[in-house]
Amino acid sequence: MEIPSKYNALSVENKWYDYWMQNKYFHSVPDDREPYTIVIPPPNVTGVLHMGHMLNNTIQDVLIRRARLMGKNACWVPGTDHASIATEAKVVAKLKEQGIDKNDLSREEFLKHAWEWTEEYGGVILEQLKKLGCSCDWDRTKFTMDDDMSEAVIKVFVDLYNKGLIYRGYRMVNWDPEAKTTLSDEEVNHVEKQGLLYYLEYQVEGSDEKLTIATTRPETIFGDTAICINPNDERFTHLKGKKAIVPICGRVIPIIEDDYVDVEFGTGCLKVTPAHDENDKVLGDKHQLEVVDIFNDDASLNSFGMHYEGQDRFVVRKAISKELEDAGILVKTENHINKVGTSERTKAVIEPRLSDQWFLKMEDLAQPAIDAVLKNGDIKLFPKKFENTYRHWMENIRDWNISRQLLWGQQIPAFYYGDGKEDFVVAETLDDALKLAQEKTNDANLKAEDLRQETDALDTWFSSWLWPMSVFDGIRNPENEEIKYYYPTNDLVTGPDILFFWVARMIISGYEYKDEKPFKNVYLTGLVRDKQRRKMSKSLGNSPDALKLIEEYTADGVRVGLLLSSAAGNDLMFDEALCQQGKGFGNKIWNAFQLTNLWEVADIAQPESSKIALQWYESKFQSVLLEIEDHFSKYRLSDALMAIYKLIYDDFCGWMLEMVKPAYQQPIDRVTYDKVMSIFEDNLKIVHPFMPFLTEDIWQYIKERSPEEALIIAKWPEAKPINTTLISEFDFASEVISGIRNIRKQKNIAFKDAIKFSVVNNEKSSRTFDAVISKLGNLEQFEYVNEPVEGALTFRVKSNEYFIPMEGSIDVEAEIKKLTEELNYTEGFLKSVQKKLSNERFVAGAPEQVVAAEKKKEADALAKIETITASLSSLK
Repeated sequence: MEIPSKYNALSVENKWYDYWMQNKYFHSVPDDREPYTIVIPPPNVTGVLHMGHMLNNTIQDVLIRRARLMGKNACWVPGTDHASIATEAKVVAKLKEQGIDKNDLSREEFLKHAWEWTEEYGGVILEQLKKLGCSCDWDRTKFTMDDDMSEAVIKVFVDLYNKGLIYRGYRMVNWDPEAKTTLSDEEVNHVEKQGLLYYLEYQVEGSDEKLTIATTRPETIFGDTAICINPNDERFTHLKGKKAIVPICGRVIPIIEDDYVDVEFGTGCLKVTPAHDENDKVLGDKHQLEVVDIFNDDASLNSFGMHYEGQDRFVVRKAISKELEDAGILVKTENHINKVGTSERTKAVIEPRLSDQWFLKMEDLAQPAIDAVLKNGDIKLFPKKFENTYRHWMENIRDWNISRQLLWGQQIPAFYYGDGKEDFVVAETLDDALKLAQEKTNDANLKAEDLRQETDALDTWFSSWLWPMSVFDGIRNPENEEIKYYYPTNDLVTGPDILFFWVARMIISGYEYKDEKPFKNVYLTGLVRDKQRRKMSKSLGNSPDALKLIEEYTADGVRVGLLLSSAAGNDLMFDEALCQQGKGFGNKIWNAFQLTNLWEVADIAQPESSKIALQWYESKFQSVLLEIEDHFSKYRLSDALMAIYKLIYDDFCGWMLEMVKPAYQQPIDRVTYDKVMSIFEDNLKIVHPFMPFLTEDIWQYIKERSPEEALIIAKWPEAKPINTTLISEFDFASEVISGIRNIRKQKNIAFKDAIKFSVVNNEKSSRTFDAVISKLGNLEQFEYVNEPVEGALTFRVKSNEYFIPMEGSIDVEAEIKKLTEELNYTEGFLKSVQKKLSNERFVAGAPEQVVAAEKKKEADALAKIETITASLSSLK
């Protein structure tokens, strides 16, 4: 097989990915092996590959490929999430371009467009993951809106409702006025924005007294139903039990007392708007206040807004501040920075809103998930520091708002048969719903057409929280062979930002529906940031094109670049130079293979230097194998990769190949060559999870292989005894070799010129590597002596003294001339520095660090003169 001189990444990556797919190496079916299962955190069906995906999926691929090599039945289930809000927004935008208003379409018509959009654009990201080398079982690809997945979601909703855990309630929610739906907390980004604090005067009823109240939202005064003061605030004790008049609308509202009010903030008086602020709603419930909702679903003002009805909230804010100012009610404004909730998808400012929604009771459901992570250790988080975050969230858990005012998603299986809030039944199918409604109403004449299904869809997370079970059909068919074999899965790799919203909820559902954890370990990656520590984003323009990175640096190079600096849970400061380093590592391995391929092999005796070099590398390899096993067990993948990198770059390429390399135009002995190639294969096995394409390519070039012998399914190297003495002896010998090379370099002694070498062995060091030292130092003589050698170049390693006689090794006259010139230059430099330091005005006036730098120059020059003088003395 002809081996190309240059590695062509593009053709190699396509070639081997196709080969792996054709031979179904990624596909898994239950058998008698130990399963190793990962389910992909399903990316949005609307998504394209970005740096976070690349990091997350590279880690998963490393884990799954290593599991294959270890003989496990590795199954990595891919898929995508229907992403209700994001997808619906994209479909609405596309319809708008076509002149179609979503509101003019029936549910069925809109869903037809949504499915067309999904089929055309969805799944792009999965194709891109293949370019990265991800070895998912593509035959198992799932989508959260697949019929079987949707059935599972509906089944769970009905079950939880029947258990009394799902209810319909009127609550404060995050409202996106652009998407016109509620949002979960994780779909809201809190952004610091510069705004104003408006100081308004409220008339105290029946008196001339006025209360000044600070607010950031003057447009909400139409929803004010109380003013609150702190009962311990002596400034306002006289107002207890009195009332105030809301400006413009003239509503008379009570003045209430509550220690919730911060005496130090603003004026110490708080306007209470229960319909439009979560904390105000708590106060409203506590003090039984009236609730006045002033907004329409698009955040324009309704009839309570009087002459501002129909106008957008921000337009009203500007207009009402002028009206208040003209009326003498606006005392002043101040600049004020506060955190404003914005929709992750539409970027609209979130409006707190009271709304009828569906909720899932979480407190009791959460307890097994708390115990699993924090008490019995059934599930481990890496790094462990995230346990505190998990504890805080889980021990302060609130009921989950699971309904969304969207069409794209699983439609809530509640069916209304009357106009009352409780006139509904919950069932998996319309037929079941009809029977239940007939029983509930005691009306056998009730027909299917008399029922109206709830228009809300379920929160996307309500489908993805079942992911580890539903991908194996574990909800609909809880005793099927696959769920029993693959569940619980092994490792989950995801970001800490969804630790509660997805990870914790999967744990909750796992214990509820399988009475078992969904996974054993959770590896939490950091965020990918740029060199300035900014989060990578399209808006900042600091996120590189993932596919272009692969094109420029190879898939293997990008994978290595991402992982070299990505410790678990810590943010990754991404720098393209890391990808270049990864590509360079690949070139180093390829060139090492090319070197071995150039050797002529002959049946000759094995040199002692090669024999000991191979024994040393085997022990070194085994010690690093133990180290990387430990790193893997603790999910320190970047540390494992760095250990492999150093082993291959430094120990294998830098030392071992040099030690066994035959002399110019000479053959290598067959015993050494065969062992080198066996070692090379072991190296490829441990690098393969990180660099799958390059390693498979070299593996297949080493010798002809059948599909059953491909590297992807080869056997992970076995642990063998380690000769630690040999490792430490080599470390010592390598310093000796470096000492010889340094003198050759300093004295311009060509490597082709053999030299004599002596040692006073004060350390009583082993002679095991003498043959290696002789070869790599090109020594014509290596002898042990009892006394230092006169007239020789020397260096030390610990207390050992090494000597290279100058006679015959260097041109003494030329060396004296070179050193004399260097001495003259250094003495001249020293005079100029000392002249500067003797100038009192310079020393007194120059900055301290400048004077210190000059003094260091003086000390360095004096030390150099001493060294050169000693060298000259030894030559004369």
